[in-house]
Amino acid sequence: MKILNVHERTLSAAPAAVGALLDGLAGPDDRLWPRQHWPAMRLDRLLSVGAEGGHGPIAYRTVEYEAGTRVRFRFTAPAGLEGEHGLEVTPLPDGGATLRHVLEGRSRGTMVLAWTLVYRPLHDALLEDALYNAAVALGESPLARPPWSPQVRLLRRLLRGRQPAAAIVPTSQPRSSAR
Repeated sequence: MKILNVHERTLSAAPAAVGALLDGLAGPDDRLWPRQHWPAMRLDRLLSVGAEGGHGPIAYRTVEYEAGTRVRFRFTAPAGLEGEHGLEVTPLPDGGATLRHVLEGRSRGTMVLAWTLVYRPLHDALLEDALYNAAVALGESPLARPPWSPQVRLLRRLLRGRQPAAAIVPTSQPRSSAR
């Protein structure tokens, strides 16, 4: 089954400020990833091409990284999920920026059903929480964190403690602001 899943938020902050959030992914000062509610994104080294990691049962390898602009990851697990996902910052004429997450790929075998019933609703909620975090980190005033659907709340209860962590070694290196 073909998958195309897009989440985006238009922000009034300058593209460089939005890009700084992207550059902090999986680092000690990550203000974008909603790790307060979801499995943390972890990488085996600083965000760079070749870095491997994931979150929860999802594993991936960094295949493209342009500081402040875009990052793309290729899935390596779970079985049956093929493709890539990533974030990009697009400058707007008014001086703001759009932060967009795109997942493109294909599900095969049992992942067709798993994507539809489990992964997609959890993915959607996680991404909306990340976009909310971006707005808050940049000093914008979203009304409230997006509510989770009853399906997402149920899935989180059922899966609590049952998802193996992605097989990675977290980086112990401090993040450098020079890239």
